[in-house]
Amino acid sequence: MTLLADFKHKQILVLGAGITGMSCVRYLSAQGLCFTVNDSRTNPFAANYSTEQFSKDFPTASLHLGQWHIELISRADIILISPGIDSTIEEIAQHINDDCCVMGDVELFCQLNNERNLGEQGKPIDIIAVTGSNGKSTVVSLLAYLAKALGVNAQLGGNIGQPVLDIFTDEKRNKNAGKGKELPELLILELSSFQLETLKSMQAIATSVLNLSDDHLDRHQSMANYQKIKQGIYQQGKLAITNRDDVATESPNKSQPILSFGSDMPKENQFGITIVDGKATLAFGEQSLIALDQLPLAGMHNALNYLTALAFGHSAGWSLTAMVNNLAGFTGLAHRCQRVDSKDDITWINDSKATNVGATIAAINGLAQTLTSQGKAKQRLILIAGGDGKGADFTPLIKPLTQHVSQVITLGKDGDKIAQLVENSCKVISLIEAVEVANANANIGDIVLLSPACASLDMFKNFADRGEQFITAVTQLPEAS
Repeated sequence: MTLLADFKHKQILVLGAGITGMSCVRYLSAQGLCFTVNDSRTNPFAANYSTEQFSKDFPTASLHLGQWHIELISRADIILISPGIDSTIEEIAQHINDDCCVMGDVELFCQLNNERNLGEQGKPIDIIAVTGSNGKSTVVSLLAYLAKALGVNAQLGGNIGQPVLDIFTDEKRNKNAGKGKELPELLILELSSFQLETLKSMQAIATSVLNLSDDHLDRHQSMANYQKIKQGIYQQGKLAITNRDDVATESPNKSQPILSFGSDMPKENQFGITIVDGKATLAFGEQSLIALDQLPLAGMHNALNYLTALAFGHSAGWSLTAMVNNLAGFTGLAHRCQRVDSKDDITWINDSKATNVGATIAAINGLAQTLTSQGKAKQRLILIAGGDGKGADFTPLIKPLTQHVSQVITLGKDGDKIAQLVENSCKVISLIEAVEVANANANIGDIVLLSPACASLDMFKNFADRGEQFITAVTQLPEAS
């Protein structure tokens, strides 16, 4: 019996009516299945959508909002749970019956995809999957960019891009409408720890844990448990792509094929960094690929992101030369460690997307490591930070600020809290003034980094507005004489 045939005889409950939950709703409805939706929020829908419209769009569904519905949870045979919902909380966990199957949308997609080997459904969509604490979106977006440049029909999904079940929903609708639409040949998945909690059936070409640092411990309780959840991705892929700089990313399965990347000189058939003519350069074994200063994303953490993408492409059979030739065209996700064109010989970096302490630490350490690897340790790093810290603990910044930053320029609601961490700080009242102060203090070859470690809404519309204003301020500086 196929999965969908089995579903017809089950009590199906969708927990959560946000983006992921609604993709489950669309899929189940397209299959003609009856199901129930429950969300603890009174209005979980996107703007311009209502309960009335839901009833019209999904007449076979029953909708219950405002609280977790104990009776529905206890009766369910299958629960499709959104990743933002913790199934271990008391209101949910104590009511799930022992025979109930709890899965996320990605798990359902993978089970359906695996079944495509059966009958006339065709072959499964190939999958490559990325997780980690930082850099996931950059890596998968770079992979999608390279796929398009190389003529590969690829789709982003998971924690970014199109909800994965929509791929099969669209296929069903197009088939019913007599339209033939080609499915992607490759699915590039970004997976959070929340999604990995309910994932067990993925059969990927390659998987990777990019890095690990404290995150979501309010849900996962301990770093050991968080690491175990992340490393669970390796059990669901043929090849493990690991980070030599972070032992926590190693695969627990010692017999699994490994392809690694790191900031050191790589061994044969591994990816890493070498020095060519005094410049840090991406490398595959003894083969030099491209100097870091020819690439738009700055910092050693982004160098590792480039290497990860090359490793994934290599695992999928893509031409290494073709990938390298297209790397420079990827300008990255907006406001994430992007170089800003300027008229001087100072390197200006827009990392406005760094709205938390961990992201700023990654940017500082990554840029500092790049300077050291290139023998430019004497060149200075100036940081512009501050905004609305939302109650964050800024003390983890002390070590990277002390070790790598020559001057800290702060602004915004919680700028004072960051300024108090080190002696070499300067407080300003606007981003324009921050850029002017940095410009006055920077020497040729120095790096000025906007990486706020804070949200932006105290002074700007959002982090994108903050980044755009930073770019404008830099471009309006007088040309170096």
